[in-house]
Amino acid sequence: MTRIVRLSDVAKAAGVSQGTASNVFNRPDIVRKEVRERVEAAARELGYAGPDPKGRLLRAGKVNAIGVATAEPLSYFFEDPFARVLMAGIASACDMQGAGISLVSAANDEKLAWNIQSAIVDGFVLFCVEGGNRLVELTRERKLPFVALGLEHEDASVSMVGIDDRAGAAAIAGHLADLGHRRLAILSLQLVDGRTGLVTDAEIASAIYHNSRYRIEGYRAALAERGIAAADVPVYETENDRTSVEAALASLFGSAEPPTALLCMSDRIALFALEWLEARGIDVPGAVSVAGFDGVPEGLLSNPPLTTVAQPIAEIGRMAVQSIFEDAGEPRHLRLDVALTIRGSTAPPPAA
Repeated sequence: MTRIVRLSDVAKAAGVSQGTASNVFNRPDIVRKEVRERVEAAARELGYAGPDPKGRLLRAGKVNAIGVATAEPLSYFFEDPFARVLMAGIASACDMQGAGISLVSAANDEKLAWNIQSAIVDGFVLFCVEGGNRLVELTRERKLPFVALGLEHEDASVSMVGIDDRAGAAAIAGHLADLGHRRLAILSLQLVDGRTGLVTDAEIASAIYHNSRYRIEGYRAALAERGIAAADVPVYETENDRTSVEAALASLFGSAEPPTALLCMSDRIALFALEWLEARGIDVPGAVSVAGFDGVPEGLLSNPPLTTVAQPIAEIGRMAVQSIFEDAGEPRHLRLDVALTIRGSTAPPPAA
């Protein structure tokens, strides 16, 4: 086995103290040129690569980096439109702080635990898309500041940044009902893990992902105010992917009375729906209106442009990072406003 060359070996070979050798690598300006050159020559000859930056950072107490953690695969950060915009906000805030970013993810719980425990960071932003409770549990063990985004439940002991999901959902459902739509359907994000398809009221009430349940409650409240009963608005649970969204659409539009409006719980779901409808010659918004939720850039470029509830996604990321760097030891709950953004994908329903 190859022996690890240490700083003490370099100092001995150069005939200097270990402190002087350390200064050559960490504070070269205070070392005489001839001594510095002798130590550097000894390091080259021995194959010494220099002091471990991790040790230096840990001794300083700060590593000037933020960990961004999720139980999703790493590809989630790059494939999901919402995640991409959120990461841009996080990156912008880290740039302002001169800090780095470490992406923390894993294919299984054991790897996730190891990655969180071994990440060299000053704090974590938790993408609680899936397994949020486990993320919080593992991060608490690090005893570092952290902020949860999209946690499955309210927890006064956890710092969070988010939006009023009920209010946003109510705004867009009210918009569709005010246009005259009476046959609507909801394409939901997950309420529990590993389930898709039509869901019952009991299954909605027992949802572990409170954001999804809050949005359904917001949709239903606005529709009820306009005389549309919850029982008349089917809710299809999806996994926010093409396969489950298309299965829901096939069921809805295979019925005798298909909906004239779709309330999609994410812009990603809505964009899949627009593609599916276009491929089958179903006009949007002439035959059916489609409304999203998020406000991702792709919605502005879709055909037609997507009506949506726009979250301040990048600002959520920036405020999460700011909360970590300004951590005062007390949980902070920040709720940001959303905006109803009306574009070309919604219109009055077709005449009877």
